[in-house]
Order: sequence, then structure tokens, then C-alpha cells
Amino acid sequence: MARSPREVFLALVNGVAEERWEELPGLYAEQTDVVHPFDPLRAPALRTRDELREHFRPTGDVPRLLRHAANITVHETADPEVIVAEFEYRGTVEDTGEPFAIPGIFVMRVRDGEIVSSRDYFDHLTAARVRGRLDALVAALS
Repeated sequence: MARSPREVFLALVNGVAEERWEELPGLYAEQTDVVHPFDPLRAPALRTRDELREHFRPTGDVPRLLRHAANITVHETADPEVIVAEFEYRGTVEDTGEPFAIPGIFVMRVRDGEIVSSRDYFDHLTAARVRGRLDALVAALS
């Protein structure tokens, strides 16, 4: 039996927190539509598993974040494929011990146990700051 939208969401956020990068693309349909509407650089939508594989590939050029998913609330909708999930990643920057909390909301459609679309709303500024990339982000926006 296919995973429910709630189960897929939990597998995703816990997989990110646990750095199971190679497993994450398998949570998505081969053809999908993943956008980050609050991305200040307006990255294009991720449309395939291969694009998601690249998206989740660790680059090694940012500090490691020791994190876990917290404050999880999953709202079911009238459409059984769609959930709205609120959460935050909490943790510390491994090198500095700096604590952080990065809130997020996903509006996700899951069909046959795979994500077919997701709108991922994150606090990109805080994420850039804890990764040591805020100056680069500001420069890119200038």
C-alpha cells in the first residue's frame, strides 16, 4: 500500500534532517513540480527526479547543520491528495554551535505515495545566514 501524504511528508523532512540525500528523490514522482515561491533568487521549478537528485546533492561547501524537524502540524484538506504541513528545522551549526530555527510550510500533493507537486515556503534569509551565505545572497540580489 502506498504511503499517505502525511507519511511522505514526514519521510521527506526527517530524511533532510538525517541527511539521507540519496533516498529523497525517490519520494517524488518521475515528473513533478516543486517550487520555492519565497526563494529570493527565484530558482526554476524542479520538474524531474533527476533535477531533485541534483537539488539534494551535498555540495560540501557549506557548514553542516545538525537538525531535526520540530513543531510539525499537518493539515489535511478536502482533497485527499493534498496536505498543508507546518514545521521548522531546529538545530545547531556543527562548526560554531550556533542554534537556529528555520520555519517552513509545504503545500504538497501526493499521488500513489509520490510527491507530484509541492510549494515549499521557507525562511531563505535565515537559511542563508546559518549556512554562512547571507553576504553572497545579498550580493546576488544587488
